[in-house]
Amino acid sequence: MMRIGLFLLTNLAVILVASITLKLLGVESYLTGTGLNLTSLLIFCAVFGFAGSFVSLFLSKTMAKMSTGTRIIDQPRSADERWLVETVAELANKAGIGMPEVGIFPAQQANAFATGWNKNNALVSVSAGLLQRFRPEEIRAVLAHEVGHVANGDMVTLTLIQGVVNTFVMFFARIAGYLVDSFLRRNDESSSGVGIGYYITSFVFEIIFGIIASTIVAWFSRRREYRADEAGAEFASKNAMIGALQRLKAEYGMPEEMPDQLTAFGINGGLKQGLMALFASHPPLDDRIAALQQRR
Repeated sequence: MMRIGLFLLTNLAVILVASITLKLLGVESYLTGTGLNLTSLLIFCAVFGFAGSFVSLFLSKTMAKMSTGTRIIDQPRSADERWLVETVAELANKAGIGMPEVGIFPAQQANAFATGWNKNNALVSVSAGLLQRFRPEEIRAVLAHEVGHVANGDMVTLTLIQGVVNTFVMFFARIAGYLVDSFLRRNDESSSGVGIGYYITSFVFEIIFGIIASTIVAWFSRRREYRADEAGAEFASKNAMIGALQRLKAEYGMPEEMPDQLTAFGINGGLKQGLMALFASHPPLDDRIAALQQRR
């Protein structure tokens, strides 16, 4: 129920932001009596495409805390929590970013994630299972990996890429819908505007183009994992980062306990094979380990 509420809240925010922006820009309808106004269509798609991405970015910390049940460590309750906060502070100082919020979420699968709308207002959270089973040097490497995501600006960059992808998916889907609708109604001289074919075709093409475009986003997500691993090796140590990835590999098969929308921000993104590997947010752990082993 909470996730449904978050979904509805996010979409309402997107519609509100996009509607206000379009009004301020004075953008008129992209459907005219004589055809498509491509300039208005592109602006419309860009506003909605980027609004969705940026609203999600600005709400990312709140949504992450609520969807994972993350408990923020305001006052450490134990020596382990104190060590966790102090370690993140040390790594953040090394990376040259502001101190992130530090939290723990109740999941037995070993995982961690970082999110936030800028480098100085981030959240780094680790699972209870990771804290229980990983050695301190491995936990430190995982934290360094997540701090690396923040320092690299991965959340903002991923948002921009998603915004561009959303824009062109909507843009070309509506052009395809208009062309198909025009073809179907080519002999109907009495009709004006668009018919039901436009809406159905646009919806279908939006799904098709969205699936294709998601491979681009996934490719970038896999690239940034290698960079975050390198940051983990730099801020912690190469051997500790390799050890943490090997431990994650050894635990492969445990059920995923992190919401789908946060999987791309976790250190452990599961394993996809065959064609589904194109949609994976993380490279195979063996490839990540090999890349670190080749690093001097």
